[in-house]
Amino acid sequence: MPRLLSLNVGMPKDVPWQGRTVRTGIFKHPVEGPRMVRTLNIDGDGQGDLGGHGGEQRAVLVYQRQSYDYWRDELGRDDLEYGNFGENFTVDGLLDDEVHIGDRYRIGGAEFEVTQPRVTCFRVGMRLNEPEIPSLLVARHRPGFYLRVLTEGEVRAGDEIVRTAVGRHEMTVADIDALLYLPDRDVVRLRKAVDIPALSPGWQGSFRDLLEPKSPAVGGWPGFRPLRVTKIVPESTTIASIHLSAPDGSGLPRPKPGQFLTLRADSQVRSYSLSAVTAAGYRISVKRDGSVSTFLHTKLREGDTLDVAAPRGDFTLADNDSPVVLLSAGVGVTPVLAMLRALAGTKRQVWWLHTTRSAAEHAFAREVHDLLAGRPDAHEHVYYTSEGDRLNRTALASLSLPSNASAYLCGPAGFMADMTAALKDLGITDVHSELFGALPAINPGVVDAVRVPPHQPPGPVGAGPRVTFARSGITVPWRQDFGTLLEFAEACDVPTRWSCRTGVCHTCVTPVLSGDVQYQPDPLEPPAPGSALVCCSRPADDLVLDL
Repeated sequence: MPRLLSLNVGMPKDVPWQGRTVRTGIFKHPVEGPRMVRTLNIDGDGQGDLGGHGGEQRAVLVYQRQSYDYWRDELGRDDLEYGNFGENFTVDGLLDDEVHIGDRYRIGGAEFEVTQPRVTCFRVGMRLNEPEIPSLLVARHRPGFYLRVLTEGEVRAGDEIVRTAVGRHEMTVADIDALLYLPDRDVVRLRKAVDIPALSPGWQGSFRDLLEPKSPAVGGWPGFRPLRVTKIVPESTTIASIHLSAPDGSGLPRPKPGQFLTLRADSQVRSYSLSAVTAAGYRISVKRDGSVSTFLHTKLREGDTLDVAAPRGDFTLADNDSPVVLLSAGVGVTPVLAMLRALAGTKRQVWWLHTTRSAAEHAFAREVHDLLAGRPDAHEHVYYTSEGDRLNRTALASLSLPSNASAYLCGPAGFMADMTAALKDLGITDVHSELFGALPAINPGVVDAVRVPPHQPPGPVGAGPRVTFARSGITVPWRQDFGTLLEFAEACDVPTRWSCRTGVCHTCVTPVLSGDVQYQPDPLEPPAPGSALVCCSRPADDLVLDL
């Protein structure tokens, strides 16, 4: 008969880790006597990062004595004690390859349902001082699992565990964990997984994403290729358009409206939206506001060539029939202008909302007006801040925008944040925005992080391959004393995204614009071609990352 061997709890606390502070509830310790188990927690227990742990679907974490025995041998550790893996219930039995998602158990006065495997993250490695343990938990099929509380009640160490129901399709915790994190997935099993009502919504969503057919990728090219500058056109006092085509006159892949190009100019890498795509080639439109844009405005000539990476970006116009609201500020007009051009000939209702400082700085005014002219379903509103016009929540509320519209925003970060909030206040929830700078960091549990501009790492200059962080605008020679590209980026204060830090969760997946990487350790599942897991890779040669 399975039995509860240890009941472990611990409240979140701040702990130092690699020069940072992490708020975590991973430190659990056994307690004597009964404890009340409630819908969200055991009395005296808590989680530091509710994005990945805790909540109704993950109220109680379970790990097995048998897995402790395994890890003591595998890791050569004689100091592992119950609660060290962050579990609330240390149990005898209930192995991951025997327990099914949806199984129900009665323990003491409470009843539970199995909802999902443990979410692999770096904190269990931090707790055990075993950085690779998040990967090993998955690779060895010993993740542990979460319980939902069906009936609240008291439990205590020593309680028997009685199974009261078997989950639909009888898919084990180890099966479900491997289905998400390991390669060579079986479609039939994926369909069964999404048909398990007890499986947590997050995992169901991940499996649905794996089942959805991917739209065909726009044909591109590896790395950078030369494109010829065929024309340079001033669009306003601050913006100029650069027209690009293949030097041999061949056609170029047709990108989705809203995507951008990354180019090398003046020994630096920058990204610029495609404001137009024609049979002759591409058009980017650049505001003069930095060293690279100044070079493009003042040094570039017709007939020159620029090294350009293939079009990319997820800020793209969806192909449906909903009304479209296009909002932009300043040079943020460029990707939404490409969307407007793509809407020509469709019957979709279009709202064009643009703000800039003055008429002199208003790029593409005539082009936009001509694209909207004659369309009974088009609405054009322009706001000049020098004249006191403001594109804000009050202005949006006065327009009676349709609540079923899809909104696309581009401009300064503050503008996009304000417009997103205003649109949602007005009932428009389908909101998309473009961000050319570094993406917001995902560093689960890290608190009191101070963001500073990216810079060369402290210490001596490296002698290895050149690593360019394209979104952050810096190029740094690699240093061998860094273990991974993720650690290197962090030393440069480049905003990063990660969770497991061992090649399991793919949170850190990053597009590679040129170059190649080497893995150590190998990820459990390689990323898609043209991308890299920076948490477990190093540069094999000069590298340009979309980071």
